Amino acid sequence: MLFSIQLSADYPSKDYGGDRVYADMLDQAVLADRLGYDAVSITEHHLMNCLMMPAPLQFAVKIAAMTQNIQIMTSIVVLPLHDMRVYAGEVVCADIFTEGRLLLGVGRGAFEYEMERFGVPMAETQARFNESLDVLQALLSEEEVSWDGEYYQFEPLTIMPRPVRKGGPPMMMAVMNPEGIYHCTKRGFHIQTTPLSGNHQLLLDQVSAFNRAKEEMGAKEGEVTLTLSRVAHMASNSAEKQRKIEAAHRYYGRFDNVFTGPGIVENGMIKPLPCKTPIEELGESLLIGTPQEMIDKLAPYAELGIDRVILNPNFGLDANETLDAIASFAEDVMPHFATKPDVAAE
Repeated sequence: MLFSIQLSADYPSKDYGGDRVYADMLDQAVLADRLGYDAVSITEHHLMNCLMMPAPLQFAVKIAAMTQNIQIMTSIVVLPLHDMRVYAGEVVCADIFTEGRLLLGVGRGAFEYEMERFGVPMAETQARFNESLDVLQALLSEEEVSWDGEYYQFEPLTIMPRPVRKGGPPMMMAVMNPEGIYHCTKRGFHIQTTPLSGNHQLLLDQVSAFNRAKEEMGAKEGEVTLTLSRVAHMASNSAEKQRKIEAAHRYYGRFDNVFTGPGIVENGMIKPLPCKTPIEELGESLLIGTPQEMIDKLAPYAELGIDRVILNPNFGLDANETLDAIASFAEDVMPHFATKPDVAAE
């Protein structure tokens, strides 16, 4: 099982500065590369201080310039916010500049606050995503493309430069619904998902859907992969563990505000609301604990055949503390899990 670090920004205050936030994330990427993590992942979110990254492909190129081997995943790019005629060329360039280390994760968007402010009604995000994905794939795989759809209409055009890799970089779908996982896998996409609040039955259903599709298509090892995203941090003792769970509980008060809540954002800062999940329940579901506790919580994922776990350690803790946790996980936890072949470098 492989491991990735999610480079997501939890911007504590405007005084901290975006330059410091992204410098912290670059430090994490460089350390993860040196310690043998499989990948780093980059979010896309706008207009708010949680998961703040309005330019994921630009950041991917910067990371590639400062690292040697680590894969760079977008996790995820919100396709309905982009014009695919422009975005396809940006993807080709990013794949060239990252020297084949890019894994393009895409999705429909989850935060109504940002989608609506960019003129994309949440009710339309699925339809817009589906057509955007079809257009993007066509532009990356065919030389001359014209389109007459609901959201795109254009005369024949060719994206230049042409992709170095046939069809562009490998693509990963962000999807939670088991039936959606099944259909995306059958189309040959890598899958990123998450069990809500550690819901084990949902996880079993997600894995089952992925495996059913993989078996039906006769996929070879590494041809399609299943990635799980979880909030995670290392702790050396129970007091430290509790402090970090409390920090995560506060983080989810902000996250839930824009994910499932009213979306109250004031001057770019998400208003903290009470987290709906009891802190004890949240502590049980998150990957926060001592090395042995982490191994015990991750072991079922390995047994289920999960290919990669994205660890998100960025939920309001000190930057140096997060670097220490990344190092501790690599030293004390990663050796307990076997690795699998690279899936992006094809």
